[in-house]
Amino acid sequence: MAGARKEEGVPQMAILGAGIFVKSQYLPRLCEIAHLFDLKAIWSRTQESAAAAVDIARKHFHFPRVDCKWGDNGLEDIIQDGSIHAVAVVLAGHSQVDISLSMLKAGKHVLQEKPAASCTSELETALCSYKSILADAPGHLIWSVAENYRFEPGLVECKRLIASIGKMMSVQVIIEGSMNSSNPYFSSSWRRNFTGGFILDMGVHFIAGLRMLVGCEVVSVSSMTSHVDLTLPPPDNISSVFHLENGCSGVFVMVVSSRSPKTLWRVVGLNGTLQVERGFQGQHGYLVSLYGAEGQSKTSFFPFSGVTEELKAFINDVSESTLKKGSHFVAEPRLSFVEGARDVAVLEAMLESGARQGELVHVKKF
Repeated sequence: MAGARKEEGVPQMAILGAGIFVKSQYLPRLCEIAHLFDLKAIWSRTQESAAAAVDIARKHFHFPRVDCKWGDNGLEDIIQDGSIHAVAVVLAGHSQVDISLSMLKAGKHVLQEKPAASCTSELETALCSYKSILADAPGHLIWSVAENYRFEPGLVECKRLIASIGKMMSVQVIIEGSMNSSNPYFSSSWRRNFTGGFILDMGVHFIAGLRMLVGCEVVSVSSMTSHVDLTLPPPDNISSVFHLENGCSGVFVMVVSSRSPKTLWRVVGLNGTLQVERGFQGQHGYLVSLYGAEGQSKTSFFPFSGVTEELKAFINDVSESTLKKGSHFVAEPRLSFVEGARDVAVLEAMLESGARQGELVHVKKF
C-alpha cells in the first residue's frame, strides 16, 4: 500500500500549489507511483487552500505523513529543508518561473507545470539564471517542464510509426476545445490575465504533440486570430500556416470553445497517412490510425497515462541524479525546460503574427 513504509533512499518531494490540477491530477497520479518517493509537504499561499489539499492527500491518496505549509514562512521552511530533494511547482503561470528559480537556488530539483513561461523574453532570462545556478551547483540540478503530451502512449506510438509513411507532404493540427462555463478552469483568473490567454496555456500541449510527431522544429508561421466568444479572453480562435525545417508545411487551427470538441493531428506522407485523435473506448485516450499506400488501415486505442508517465520519469531522474553524482547522469530529454521553451516560442510567434494580420513571423530559437 502507498502509505506503507518506503524503501530507504527514495526522494523526498513537496508540491507547491493546491489548486484544481493538484487535487484532480497530481495527487491521484502520484498515488499510483507512491512507492518511488515520499510526499513530505504541500504548500499554498493560504492556509485554507493548503489544508484542503493536505486533507485530500491524507484521506484519499494514502499520504498520511504529508505536512501542511503556507505563506512566505511555509515556503521558506521548504527552501531550508535539506531533506526535500525535489518540488513540483503547480502555480499560476506568471509566478512559476520565479518560484522555480528560488527552489533551484536552494539546491532542489524542479518539475514545473507548463507553460514554461509567459513569453520568450522571460524564457531567455530564466535560462540565463538557470545556467548561472548550474555553474555554482555541486551536482546537476534538474529543471523539468511537465508536458504530459510528450509521454502519452498514443503520441509515442505515432512517433514510432512516422517513418513508415515516407516523406512528409502535409500536416494538420485541428483543436476544438471545450473551455466553457462547465469547465473547472473557465474562471481561472490567471489564465484570463495571461498573455495569449487560453490559447497559450492550452495550446502548448498541441504544439508539443506536433513537434514530437514531426521530429523537427517549426521555423516560421503566418496566422489570423479572432475574438468571437466574449465570455473568453482574446483571442479565442487562431488559424495558422506553419513551415517546418524539413521543408514540409501544415496548418494549426485552434478554437478555444466548441460545441463539438475535437483533438486531431494528421500527417500525410508519400507512402501513407498517420492520424492520432482523442477518443473514448470505455476510457479516454487516443485512437492512432495508419493508412497505407494500398488503402489498408489499422487503428489502435491507447488510454491516457501521460501525467503518470511524466511524474514517474521526473522522480526516476531525481533518484538517478542523487545516485550518479558524477557526469554520467542524463535527464529525460522530453522533460527539459528547453523543450517547454520551444513550445511557447511557436505559440508566441503564431499570436504575434495574428496581431499583425497574418504577417510572416520567424519562431525564436532555443
